[in-house]
Amino acid sequence: MLQATFKKYTLQFKQASGTSRGILRTKDSWFIFLKDTNQPNLIGIGECGLLKGLSADDVPNYEAKVAEVCAKINQHEYWLSEGLRQFPSIHFGLEIALKDLTNKGSKILFPSPFTKAEIPIPINGLIWMGKKAFMFEQIKAKLAAGFDCIKLKIGAIDFEAELDLLKFIRQHFSAQEIEIRVDANGAFLPKNALEKLKQLSDFELHSIEQPIKQGQLTEMAHLCEKTPLPIALDEELIGIFTPANKRKVIETIRPQYLIFKPSFIGGYSGTQEWIDLCEEFETPWWITSALESNIGLNAIAQWTATLNNPMPQGLGTGQLYSNNIESPLIVEHGNIYYKNNGLWDLTNLSINPSNP
Repeated sequence: MLQATFKKYTLQFKQASGTSRGILRTKDSWFIFLKDTNQPNLIGIGECGLLKGLSADDVPNYEAKVAEVCAKINQHEYWLSEGLRQFPSIHFGLEIALKDLTNKGSKILFPSPFTKAEIPIPINGLIWMGKKAFMFEQIKAKLAAGFDCIKLKIGAIDFEAELDLLKFIRQHFSAQEIEIRVDANGAFLPKNALEKLKQLSDFELHSIEQPIKQGQLTEMAHLCEKTPLPIALDEELIGIFTPANKRKVIETIRPQYLIFKPSFIGGYSGTQEWIDLCEEFETPWWITSALESNIGLNAIAQWTATLNNPMPQGLGTGQLYSNNIESPLIVEHGNIYYKNNGLWDLTNLSINPSNP
């Protein structure tokens, strides 16, 4: 028999972080704690990572749904088949907790050369929105830290200032020296998006994520057909729950790339459905975290390592919070590593690792 409890935890950003939707200062997660009555000293921990205003399951009864899943935890096979399709972040949290419990609470969910600290995962360095000087300082810091791929959030400051920033970067670093991805988070309007893409393409960018808001399939398909700059779909995948609708999105839009955030699209199984479609349509993809704590980031990184995708992934968010869960995940030289002898400190969750 399984027993489950949960806890809401508010992560505190070290510094306010700008996006096209506003400034982020805190971020809530719900942690599921799972035990087997036959092994009561072992605990599996999963993170339900919700982003207000963006996650498909950002609904008033969210916490009540977490509570229901915990109360009926022995129905986990139902929850993981159809019961949580419309609650993708809870689905993922449950997947993580079950996987962790199966592996005796070790946090080694997918043993691989990555978890043995032998092979790291290349990642992009994330540059947050802000004034031009602030963004440039972030870029210098990422380059000094060994990143050769950076991702800039755009769409919040003046577009001309963003073009000036990209021009400045390219004056100092060629496309061979530094790969630049930009993320508009749907900030452009369909009527002027193509012109903006043409201007951005002057700077030899790798790709742009979500130039217009999701849900405009015809407009996005037109952009992907005409664009001089590869387009990656991100938010477009949110709220697309069934395999048939997933196929419709990729068949209609025919994007150059897809980007997967497991907390947004149903965890491992939901993401795998998209990956299978990408293989069918020969669409490249990569995986990113969605501002989870190190519990969720660990679950994403370990799985990603088994997929053997050589592209830089978006897994560099573990250092954003002042009250994160201390983990073996370390970012060095533009890569994420599983180091520190595999040691975790769960005291921020009121759990003593030696006596769960």
